[in-house]
Amino acid sequence: MPRPAGNTRLKSARVAAGYHSQQALADALRVGVRQVRRWESEQPPMPQPEVAQALTRLLGQDLESLGFTPAGAERGRRTVLAATAAVIALAAVPAQAVAVQPATAADDYEAVTRSHRRLYWSVAPATLHPAALAHATLGCALLPEAAGQTRQRIAAALAETYLLAGRIEFFDMREPDRAGHTLLRALQAAGEADDPLLGAAVLAHTAFIPAWVGERDAAVERMVAARTYARRGPASAELLAWLDAVEAECETRCGNTRTALHLIGHGEDVLAAGSGHASPAWLDWFSPVRLAAFKGNTQLKAGHLPQARTTLLGVLDALGPAEEKQSTVVLGDLAAVEAAAGDPDAACAHALRALDQLERTWYAMGMDRIREVRRALVPHQHERCVRELDDRLYGWSTTVSALAR
Repeated sequence: MPRPAGNTRLKSARVAAGYHSQQALADALRVGVRQVRRWESEQPPMPQPEVAQALTRLLGQDLESLGFTPAGAERGRRTVLAATAAVIALAAVPAQAVAVQPATAADDYEAVTRSHRRLYWSVAPATLHPAALAHATLGCALLPEAAGQTRQRIAAALAETYLLAGRIEFFDMREPDRAGHTLLRALQAAGEADDPLLGAAVLAHTAFIPAWVGERDAAVERMVAARTYARRGPASAELLAWLDAVEAECETRCGNTRTALHLIGHGEDVLAAGSGHASPAWLDWFSPVRLAAFKGNTQLKAGHLPQARTTLLGVLDALGPAEEKQSTVVLGDLAAVEAAAGDPDAACAHALRALDQLERTWYAMGMDRIREVRRALVPHQHERCVRELDDRLYGWSTTVSALAR
């Protein structure tokens, strides 16, 4: 018999908040670890009012969202995901009052999730984001009406949908706080689906948030959790190498380029060795070429300019025509290489190509790279090539687009 999963909502929220053991949460709340263990059981008792207030403050969600059922309410009447839907005006419906969704509901819900996954690479973030959130709302409504494998599949697709929305919020919209809340929903949905690989992917994405502001300890803790989840499933070589790449990006952001290059080297070895397991379909944001892109950026930040130039040029040649978002980042890094090497003409040429791509497919990460290059070109700002770059960088369409996003 499978082991009961217990209160996955509380477990997911605990891990996402940085409390990676029951003891850590118990210490923060000044309660016994046995109490936390009971809360994470299949039938968690309601915390005492004072403790409940501290618990919701620490984890950033109300008690019902953390898997607790108020006294007198039927357990299971609303999952945390139905509660999410209620926040946006979807009323929860008692399970006995509705028909169980057929298996085709999972097929149909997954089909839209797959479509959104593909559209991410070509549709403007401002257009796709509300569609993804609306799809998540539908999943929240379907989940309490489904059972067995149908419920598990809907939960997994819902987790991927929230992950997509969180990726857009962080990488495209530059709203890290909002992304953190959305990724927590993704982690809870992955827990509903009992999908540890999706859980690993979500946790690794949460590591980007503290890393971007230099909070290395928090980023490392989240990567430890992500690797722990990955060990629970048949992880592919690509997923394991991507975890190395994410941690390398975090270390690079925190100034530890030597550690980052070691992690990337390990990721290259993992890809070369393989694992015998197929990658999940949702892992479409990573490949050996993407690992090389991480490597080129780290080499740039480490000051290894010739190596970075060679790596990034190879990445640019290998990227497919549909990978315009990644191309803008690589072109920005190439521009930064040339700016650091004292060649403003070459730097501006790469930056202008990136701006051409951004006019077709907006990507905040790509624009961030171009702005970094422009700051590096301050010593050359009176040269013609830099002025031409400014004309494009601060043109009406580019400026309005940047401010609108």
